[in-house]
Amino acid sequence: MRSTPRSIFVVVRLLLLALASPTYSRSVAVEIVGPKTHTHFAVKQFGAIGDGTTNDTAPIQKAIDDCAHAGGGTVYFEPGTYLSGSLHLRSDVTLWLDTAATLKGSPNENDYDPPEKLAFKNAADRETSFFHYALIWGEDLERVAIIGQGTIDGNRTKRHGPKPIALKRCKFVDIKGITIANAPNYCISLLGTDDVNIDGVTILNAYADGIDPDCCRNVRISNCHIESVDDAIVPKTSFSLGERRSTENVAVTNCVLATVSNGFKLGTESGGDFKRIAVSNCIVTDLHGHPATSGISLESVDGAHVDGVVVSNITLVNARAPLFIRLGNRGRDLEEPVPGTLKNVCISNIVATGGSLTSTITGIPGRDVENVSLANIRLGYAGGVPYCSPETAIPEMECEYPDADMFAALPAYGLYCRHVRGLNLSDIELTYDDNFYRLTAVRDQDIKWVNGTGTPQPSQPGRPGNALVCDDVSLLRLNGFQARPSTAAEDAVLRLVNIRHGIVRGCLALPATQTFAEITGPATANLFLTGNNWAPAKQPLHLINIDAKQVVHTANSE
Repeated sequence: MRSTPRSIFVVVRLLLLALASPTYSRSVAVEIVGPKTHTHFAVKQFGAIGDGTTNDTAPIQKAIDDCAHAGGGTVYFEPGTYLSGSLHLRSDVTLWLDTAATLKGSPNENDYDPPEKLAFKNAADRETSFFHYALIWGEDLERVAIIGQGTIDGNRTKRHGPKPIALKRCKFVDIKGITIANAPNYCISLLGTDDVNIDGVTILNAYADGIDPDCCRNVRISNCHIESVDDAIVPKTSFSLGERRSTENVAVTNCVLATVSNGFKLGTESGGDFKRIAVSNCIVTDLHGHPATSGISLESVDGAHVDGVVVSNITLVNARAPLFIRLGNRGRDLEEPVPGTLKNVCISNIVATGGSLTSTITGIPGRDVENVSLANIRLGYAGGVPYCSPETAIPEMECEYPDADMFAALPAYGLYCRHVRGLNLSDIELTYDDNFYRLTAVRDQDIKWVNGTGTPQPSQPGRPGNALVCDDVSLLRLNGFQARPSTAAEDAVLRLVNIRHGIVRGCLALPATQTFAEITGPATANLFLTGNNWAPAKQPLHLINIDAKQVVHTANSE
């Protein structure tokens, strides 16, 4: 089609006239000149004082309600400190906290709504179950947002109190740019809330979880900085809606997570399923010198089916257990506990330093973790790892609360895998510092202190034990593995127990290795060892009480 020169001239002329018009403004800022300018509602024009001492709950709520009644828009907080109790968010309303604007939680408990009454039994705790006891809360809403460069201050110095933001059964939610500080409860608590975008949020001095999407779908969490005494980001599937609802399509990326508990933890509450979860490009670190319990924790203990989890490009600093993958059978909110499934997990490009608890992948008898791949993993330990000899029976703890320190002690300092079907370990490196030591006890309160100096008493000084233990694993592929050996000759670098249908190849024995691979267990079958360089090891391979025909040993350098 040919263009018409006259039509182009007319369009250009109209644009020039529009630009010359006094009503045209090139500024993107909107001047707030009254209680309502177009769709903006300024809280001070509704009577809010913003002096940090006057209770501004009523005028702020009036601005929110009028905004909703007008068909929606933005409620504007100009610089100031607004003391408030519970605020009820409405559909089609955006709260905009300008730079230097602070919404501060009232210290008076009577200024908050009481927890809602649930019409069903729910075994989850109060923080997980209730949403009305909050500074900002909404239920059954659509198209809501809390944005800006301002701050929501929980105004508390300890745990237990109102949530800063609590949204239940909502849709199309944006939370961007704000800072949340001094929160006594879950900072951003979402239940049955879908299509959520949390971007550029800073959470400081949190006494409870940072961000909890519970039974939520289509959630994006990006570019956030979280400092929390409790877990930083925790997807859940509790029974707090009175039904088993899945959490699906959750993407977490480009976040810095500082915690004393767990950086990213999936499944503390796991009654519903988890599907399609992706975590990438994040840093998990200690909180002001206090180490995290774990870096990445993936769990199913209440019947959940966890399927399709991808974790990649993560740096872990002083996370006691870098990785924790657990299938258990606690059975919360089930008439009869029935284990779920945990399968199709891919974890890659992980660098961890300062670990002090063994990373674990564990199922339970009769119910394996399935199809787990670890690739390009570097785990470094700084000592204090609990220890037991390889002959010690490790308790199953099927019904226990899932936590990275749940096992009393383990024979491996780096990675312990048990009850797994389909385990692919590729390019794995495990190491420890020269001052490494191991303890007989795992929990802080059980550690024996020496002369009040704060130095834990090692049970086996200088004896790390095995680097990697695989016990009751079928379909094992171990490729490109190396680890710093123990100082004790009897501790093999690699210990394989009851492995069915596996291949070990491309593994490298480092200098000073005494025994590289120890293979035992009557169920061992169809294990193939090939292409390994075990030349530095004094004893490359040690077979204990197994049928030697079940281990095919070819083309290895010894």
